[in-house]
Amino acid sequence: MTAPQPPTVADELRGAGLRLTAARAALLETVREGDHLDVDTIASRVRERVGHISVQAMYEALHALTAAGLVRRLDLPGSPARFEGRVGDNHHHLACRSCGVVADVDCAVGHAPCLTASDDRGFAVGETEVIYWGQCPSCSTAGSAAA
Repeated sequence: MTAPQPPTVADELRGAGLRLTAARAALLETVREGDHLDVDTIASRVRERVGHISVQAMYEALHALTAAGLVRRLDLPGSPARFEGRVGDNHHHLACRSCGVVADVDCAVGHAPCLTASDDRGFAVGETEVIYWGQCPSCSTAGSAAA
């Protein structure tokens, strides 16, 4: 007996109720292959794969993919929106204040929502977003060498 094949990008798009287009498939693949990419980087890489795609179409597709839970939008203060393919878990992020690199870090404490609010004010909390700010190893080393 052979192991079941993982779903294809086409299967995932259709399963999420989205129309399969070459641009959407390329966009989803690009986000998943990248590492917290901004829209300009995504657009450039998608255009390398499928040719021209308008900025408006790019934003609409990213919105649809995010709403469908196929990609995650990350809004960091002072930075353009970034997108990642790691979804379905409640992971957090490390962000470098110097160069802007972003890295995933697993949940702070076990099961979602990871952290418990001191006063949830009656909210049914299902997710927690944590961003650890600091300097990445490269920037820390560069800062030490310059001192």
